[in-house]
Amino acid sequence: MATATLNSATTDNNLSNLKSAVAALSQISENEKNGFINLVARYLSGEAQHVEWSKIQTPTDEVVVPYDSLAPTPEGSSEVKNLLDKLVVLKLNGGLGTTMGCTGPKSVIEVREGLTFLDLIVIQIENLNSKYGSNVPLLLMNSFNTHDDTQKIVEKYTNSNVQIHTFNQSQYPRLVVDDFLPLPSKGQTGRDGWYPPGHGDVFPSLMNSGQLDALLSQGKEYVFVANSDNLGALVDLKILNHLIQNKNEYCMEVTPKTLADVKGGTLISYFLDHLPFPSLGTK
Repeated sequence: MATATLNSATTDNNLSNLKSAVAALSQISENEKNGFINLVARYLSGEAQHVEWSKIQTPTDEVVVPYDSLAPTPEGSSEVKNLLDKLVVLKLNGGLGTTMGCTGPKSVIEVREGLTFLDLIVIQIENLNSKYGSNVPLLLMNSFNTHDDTQKIVEKYTNSNVQIHTFNQSQYPRLVVDDFLPLPSKGQTGRDGWYPPGHGDVFPSLMNSGQLDALLSQGKEYVFVANSDNLGALVDLKILNHLIQNKNEYCMEVTPKTLADVKGGTLISYFLDHLPFPSLGTK
């Protein structure tokens, strides 16, 4: 009991000191400060690591919907345009291409015949907009590592029929394990003192940037999210139609694993008391 009390007191003290130190950081917004503190608080409380194994089940056929069973796409171009006018394509563009021998954003790596990942993404959406007369915009979620370079790069698409918008994901300070204080508060003011918190940050960053409100005001309802180096992740009209017709809040397109897929996890259904597990689509 004494040990538990001490641990609890230490946790409270660490969190209190961290809040004071983070409040003094001028490089990030209040939303970023609050998001970081909430993330650390979840970690310290053990909430982030808590899994109720009894709630994990194998997904049923109602959850994993075979692609071939989806309703066909409406044939009329006006009906397809109505679908697409509710859509936004968002590419995760915060990663550097260091593992591929590139010093800049991964999306500017040349892929084929002088075209980069980003070039091909823009071409894909251009073709979609040209074919159906739609206005599907492209959003790029950058990090502080890729923002400046990306802003210069997107200028080349000024004459494109694709509206391109950029926003930054959150910038969080690294923690020093010895005293649980942020590295930037110790004089590490360079990029090494910070980190972008990953793809899961896409939703709060979309909201904090003001892009969410802007898109909603334009009648956008669905966002298609994929990595900027995943050219196989294309807008699929059958899946979009399935989402809209069934009013699904979330859908993930997945494929069966092969012998080469040694990394990654597996699909589960995790039932919460307040939020049912969203439906998944498979192709």
